[in-house]
Amino acid sequence: MAIARHPESDEVDCLLRNAELRDAIEPYLDESIFEIDFRTLPTAAENRFLESMIAWEQAALEPIARWFSPPLALQPVCTLDDEQVRERLWETIDRLFEKRVVLDYTDHLSDRELYSLIRRDILPTAVKRVEIADNFVHWDCSATESDEPTTWLTFYASDAEREQWGLEAGRIPPPRQVPPHPRALPTAPV
Repeated sequence: MAIARHPESDEVDCLLRNAELRDAIEPYLDESIFEIDFRTLPTAAENRFLESMIAWEQAALEPIARWFSPPLALQPVCTLDDEQVRERLWETIDRLFEKRVVLDYTDHLSDRELYSLIRRDILPTAVKRVEIADNFVHWDCSATESDEPTTWLTFYASDAEREQWGLEAGRIPPPRQVPPHPRALPTAPV
């Protein structure tokens, strides 16, 4: 005689939460959701994924500067000496990290250039503010307004990535260089 297994109460709660989340995500679904095979995910992991999707869909779009109270504003870099730039830059990097904004690929930029990039490009940019503890906004500081990934290829791409880009673009990547301003910035937990 087979013995029936009765689910634990937390398993039942997890399944009930899954049903709630699936109902809540329904208005936002598109074909991209079907690229994920939920059958391979434990229900708790699927629930975390669905919660993050719902949070993303419902998040307010607002400039990063307004994620702070009062809104974060930086002086023009031309009004600061080098020591003031360095000090304010690191204060700003720490404050951005507190709001889960991570700056990636910054080592090619001087302190002045990075400070200016934060002031000019990052703080005024409207981004969805997702209030989930393990959700981080990653700002690629190597990206330029052109479609060319020249900075990334020059300073950050691995040999395999450079080779792949060369094959796809049909060109030789720019010469590799060592980034001139190495920094140990805070990173998102893995």
